[in-house]
Amino acid sequence: MQYYSTNRQVAPVSFKEAVIKGLPDDNGLFMPESIPQLPKSFFEKLSTLKLDEIGLEVATPLAEGDIPKEDLATIISDTLNFDIPAVAVKDNIYALELFHGPTLAFKDVGARFLARCLSYFSKESDQKVTVIVATSGDTGSAVAHGFLGVENVDVVILYPKGKVSYLQEKQLTTLGQNITALEVDGNFDDCQKLVKTAFLDKELNQKMKLTSANSINIARLIPQSFYYFWAKAQLPEKDLVFSVPSGNYGNLTAGLLAKKMGLDIKGFVASSNINDIVPNYLTSGKYEPMASKATISNAMDVGNPSNFYRLQELYDKNWDDITAEIKGFSFTDEETKKAMKEVFNETGYVMDPHGAVGYLGLKNYLLQDEQATGLFLETAHPAKFKDTVEEVIGEVDIPERLAKYADKEKKSELMSSDYEEFKNYLQSR
Repeated sequence: MQYYSTNRQVAPVSFKEAVIKGLPDDNGLFMPESIPQLPKSFFEKLSTLKLDEIGLEVATPLAEGDIPKEDLATIISDTLNFDIPAVAVKDNIYALELFHGPTLAFKDVGARFLARCLSYFSKESDQKVTVIVATSGDTGSAVAHGFLGVENVDVVILYPKGKVSYLQEKQLTTLGQNITALEVDGNFDDCQKLVKTAFLDKELNQKMKLTSANSINIARLIPQSFYYFWAKAQLPEKDLVFSVPSGNYGNLTAGLLAKKMGLDIKGFVASSNINDIVPNYLTSGKYEPMASKATISNAMDVGNPSNFYRLQELYDKNWDDITAEIKGFSFTDEETKKAMKEVFNETGYVMDPHGAVGYLGLKNYLLQDEQATGLFLETAHPAKFKDTVEEVIGEVDIPERLAKYADKEKKSELMSSDYEEFKNYLQSR
């Protein structure tokens, strides 16, 4: 399998090179040259397969030529060593709980797969790889834990000062070893811009081997498609609609990839907070990035979502085809809190603010299609947003693997959003 750039200004590369480079030299995004069509026999036995078996079937044609199937099986089984249950919430609505991994967020799936792929490839090279990643919340901790202690790999995480939750920050700033956290005076878009500029800096890339662990890396995107197949395996007789709380749109794009590979999905909902760039595009046909605004669902506070261009690519940039399969809705913090409270009072189910946005989008969709079964993606454990959740519904239990970070010493370095300062920092390491 070869991977081309969405900007089409550079030659296609192998899966291995796409993973290691992270970003093409022309500032596009890597996409597979063809979307593999999975065989009918796979879908016929889908409900009998385990999660890692599904992942292996999906990933094999996408990594073909770079990772032998036996090694890929080891990478995937090591990545997916936790459950991803579809939990009934009410009526025809389910939560696909993606927070049962080590950092209690959906990013564990992509980050663990990417870390293991990079570790596999780095064994063939003596040169150290530096992973740089911007985070609006959960990506940082998932990447940090995924790469912790991996030989020949250093990780530098950029996060916006004062704009991630207390426990999110503790998860990514207390590990040490090969993990460094940079606290950037700015918003997530500033962090993301620093990362992208570094990749396009030829002088810097001649001195260092850089790669990204953001959802711009194709090895983050591919494994996220696995759990859409897994949801169908758990609910095989249902006509499924997925509502995806969306910031950078990697999670939604992974679902679209699953559908393009043959998975029977009736529709998608792009559910956002007030950073509603994509819902507006789905309504107007105009894509107009803007400065991100802070909300209680901070992981979705993105004003220029990277994966939007992959989303377009899957539909050959045909707006009519895109809007035929994807509906978009956006919600305020007040609406989000109201949904959290109502669902808890009615069912006892605790949603985090991101899952609540997904729930609201799904409710809107199902008003037009009452026959469908909806799943909203619960992307992080509610305890990661303890203050917000407790303000709405009362005390929340904190799992031990999260609580243990509260008393650890935060270690981060302050950084402005000036690129030259960031470049000098990287070169001095």
